[in-house]
Amino acid sequence: MSETSPGQTDTPAATHQVLVNEEEQYCVWPAGKPVPAGWESVFSGTHEACTAHVEEVWTDMRPKSVRG
Repeated sequence: MSETSPGQTDTPAATHQVLVNEEEQYCVWPAGKPVPAGWESVFSGTHEACTAHVEEVWTDMRPKSVRG
């Protein structure tokens, strides 16, 4: 049995989703968990695909309100 961090599965193909909030901040979230209030799902795939998507689209980590 492999060890995993809290919130991660030991199955590499586990489906996750990328969430974004009104401040255009992103997070990778397990697909089986309800999306928290204030967040919207914008992408889904493996954990690795979701992480790659976040790295591609989240180029400025400052909240939207600070960037403006």
